[in-house]
Amino acid sequence: MPENLLKKNRHGSFIKMPGLFVITLLLCASPVAAAPDHSPWPGGVAFVELGPADSPAPLVEYAGQRVLVVNDGEHWLAAVGIPLDALAGETSVTVSDGRTIAFHIGEHTYREQRLTVNQSYVTPGKEALQRIAKERKIIGAALTNWRNTMIESVSLRAPIDGTRSSSFGLRRFFNDQPRSPHKGMDIAANTGEPIGAARGGVVTATGNYYFNGNTVIVDHGQGYVTMYCHLSNIDVGEGQAVVAGEQLGAIGATGRVTGPHLHFGTYLNGTAVDPAILLID
Repeated sequence: MPENLLKKNRHGSFIKMPGLFVITLLLCASPVAAAPDHSPWPGGVAFVELGPADSPAPLVEYAGQRVLVVNDGEHWLAAVGIPLDALAGETSVTVSDGRTIAFHIGEHTYREQRLTVNQSYVTPGKEALQRIAKERKIIGAALTNWRNTMIESVSLRAPIDGTRSSSFGLRRFFNDQPRSPHKGMDIAANTGEPIGAARGGVVTATGNYYFNGNTVIVDHGQGYVTMYCHLSNIDVGEGQAVVAGEQLGAIGATGRVTGPHLHFGTYLNGTAVDPAILLID
């Protein structure tokens, strides 16, 4: 959002200029100093003000999914993940006290990407399709899991140092065949380099999946989930509690890849959102 539309108050939060609705950014209580920006577009995160911080925490839903709620010290905020296929225009969240709070989804355009991979990853055989269907259920359950816990911010640390691509949301073609948009960030690094948890949480799924290769999924609470794909090895187990920075595995080239890298996915209310919005280091 253009800087001339917002200004900071004495607490460091952004407040509306005349004619705009309030946009309050999270005040991060973790060791990092920055906080994610209000990014109300497809694949982004909208921060919707719900009420004063001294009131009980509200329950919030968006498109039938529970939404993460945080307390910035002054207000309760809903951190709403916006689907990549969402249409621009007015939408809303529903609150447990009966309120409906509207917010606007803006336009956003993603580029196109064309890749050449083994044909088996473009037109899988019958046996592979059965495997893929089974794995999708496991992955889907982990990405939509809800665990009640207090969350102070949605900021993430980088899982590994490396060149971060702006690949999220790209309309992808594999061997010239159109496929679903890319729902993560690719981070280039050398095979074997360690990958750390982007924040503390609980490992809810691990496995060697057809497209994703060796994968770890970590639940951070309230539907906030991170996913780490194409690993050379996995160093954690399902149900294990991890802290931010704890090693989950190492860079690899397993699954549908063109070379070693980390596919880093971030999810809110069951929706893939751009990791670049949430990373603060």
